[in-house]
Amino acid sequence: MPRNAEVIRQWTILREIERARATGVTIDELAARCGVTTRTIRRDLQALEEAGFPLFDDRTHDDGRTRWRVNGQAFKGLAAGLTVSELCALYFSRTLVESLSGTPFRDDVESAFEKLASGLTPHMRQFLDQLPRVLATKADPMRRRGADAAQQRLVARALEATLRQRQATITYHSKSSDRTKTYLVHPYRLAYAQGGLYLLAYVPEYGEVRTFAVERLQDLSLLEERFTPIEELPDAAFPHSLGVHSGPPERVEIAFEPAVADYVRAREWHPSQQVRDTEGGGVVVTLDVCLDRALQSWILSFGPFARVLSPDRLSRDIAAQLDEARSRYVS
Repeated sequence: MPRNAEVIRQWTILREIERARATGVTIDELAARCGVTTRTIRRDLQALEEAGFPLFDDRTHDDGRTRWRVNGQAFKGLAAGLTVSELCALYFSRTLVESLSGTPFRDDVESAFEKLASGLTPHMRQFLDQLPRVLATKADPMRRRGADAAQQRLVARALEATLRQRQATITYHSKSSDRTKTYLVHPYRLAYAQGGLYLLAYVPEYGEVRTFAVERLQDLSLLEERFTPIEELPDAAFPHSLGVHSGPPERVEIAFEPAVADYVRAREWHPSQQVRDTEGGGVVVTLDVCLDRALQSWILSFGPFARVLSPDRLSRDIAAQLDEARSRYVS
């Protein structure tokens, strides 16, 4: 039997016992839920106890049967009284959090998990360290490289500006225009998206909120003057974009061929999406999103299996890019 199966089963046993904390759970019930013999469950319980998990058997129930329970007081002093499974789940999830965390916060994330791990015995950590073998993560391919000390300081100032609503001046290099410019800004929010950290700030010169990639900030200086936000940002970062853009949404319709229909149908590409089947096995996806580069890249990634139905200008843009790409392969 694969080692992973044993680890998963023992994790399941731990969660089942904790879910039944009020009444406890019998070995027979655990065996039925896990699809193994009672002898196997007894070995698993022994292994969990030896790892330091605060389990105990209780015969005080009305039916006189031995029920297994967890000592709910074991971690009351840690993190506002997390349960055993909550504490373990957080420790286990570090592989997910580390793969998603913005580079400037990586050290803080690692420090937080070190403190979290201090509430676990060495045997518990050894047991939990086996769990990532059954759930692997891949780092975001678009994640920016590690931030240096100068960028860390810029992020700290940006956080200070947003929290205390202090005006700031920034020196920023724009990729699209290939120029460097200094702006007076009202920093509203820092947002992490697609492997990068972005500053959303109101720019009085333009009378609107603009997005600045932190990696292209060359300087950020805090001013004594405060600001009052004049525009309410949505709770989600870049809610109308498949990428990093803050433009207004438009209704977009895209037809997908049967070859990719199952793949398209199985995923949520955007909260606004609506999917309808078409004759022949294809699908049409409707989105309310802004017409940005991220949307175009997504459509183009399907090659000949996607066709823009509306709006017309998006259809023309995609066709032009396909024509240009084709011309590069035709001698």
